Amino acid sequence: MMKTVRLGIIGIGAQGGTYAGFISEGKVKNMVIGAICDIDPAKKEMCAEKYPDVPFYDNYIDMLESGNVDAVVTTVPHYLHPEIGIAALQRDIHALVEKPAGVYTKQVKELNEFAASKPELTFGIFFNQRTNPLYQKLKELIDNGEIGTIRRTNWMITTWWRPQGYYEQSAWRATWGGEGGGVLVNQAPHQLDLLQWICGMPKKVYSNVKYGFQRNIAVEDEVTTILDYGNGATGVFITCTHDILGTDRFEILGDKGKIVVDDSKKITIKRLNTPESEMSATMSWADVMAIFTGKGLSDIYTEEVLEFESVWGAQHISVLENFAANIVEGTPLIAPGSDGIHGVALANAIHLSSWLGKEVELPVDEDLYFAELNKKIAEEEKSPVKQ
Repeated sequence: MMKTVRLGIIGIGAQGGTYAGFISEGKVKNMVIGAICDIDPAKKEMCAEKYPDVPFYDNYIDMLESGNVDAVVTTVPHYLHPEIGIAALQRDIHALVEKPAGVYTKQVKELNEFAASKPELTFGIFFNQRTNPLYQKLKELIDNGEIGTIRRTNWMITTWWRPQGYYEQSAWRATWGGEGGGVLVNQAPHQLDLLQWICGMPKKVYSNVKYGFQRNIAVEDEVTTILDYGNGATGVFITCTHDILGTDRFEILGDKGKIVVDDSKKITIKRLNTPESEMSATMSWADVMAIFTGKGLSDIYTEEVLEFESVWGAQHISVLENFAANIVEGTPLIAPGSDGIHGVALANAIHLSSWLGKEVELPVDEDLYFAELNKKIAEEEKSPVKQ
């Protein structure tokens, strides 16, 4: 049985560099850097100084076939995640794919299907928010029926402020051909994953999306989406990159109470003493008037507040450790790679609803989405359409 996983880092930019730092500092149990790959010659010089004993490659296939790595992480542009993931698995190398798993479900499905044909290999996705104790607790509360059946979800996550200069760092940023979208594929994939992981996938979406609303970009920087869960429950998801005083508030209403998450730091749970439907059926109007004319609501519910501290980097380290533990000890994955398709499907549906100007059902029409995406890429005239 393997004792230490030699990780190949494909792309040593901001994210890849962060992971390399954690591993080289001994912060990730059962993991060492096996090799580094990047197409930028300047990165080779940097790595020679910083990681002198680590082999460096400018071609990821060469790295995969070098014998120096047992697993890889794909810190590369979004379109490349499925391609590199498949290439690794083909060579019996474990794959940890960065979020999002891809840009469109058609390519992610191909990755998932190939990974399923290699069950002996570990296939994970870097959903570090799933290791966040706050969201693990939130999922536990919902799964245990603490607030009953979900009636409505609302998540406003606008804490992604990005100035124009951010988009001008690289030519591929905020383009359909290079990045495949804006806030939905770059900043908000974690929330799209958490939303479906905790509350389930909606059956339909209807969205109002603004492209280049407050920034000189082709892709979306403002999103408002209505979710329909198919059982009467509804939701709203709002995100953007132009709110410098952003809000992060996630509210889940159930028939037995309500949970509010503020700033991804605090959970407030209000549990009704009696389910709302039962109160509606049994309370007299006099009882109701007593509540609204002075008695108040305090007698009908209890309140619990849970505070969480966030340690920078801890969640990323947890994903890397969990990935290594799955390879070494068979520990279950917190974020199996196959789960990556759900958030991509949701983002695709939000885009498609906006492009078509109508409500869109899930699972989304993959061929239609792909055709519409290619229209955007062709109009942009910056890169070839996808095949």
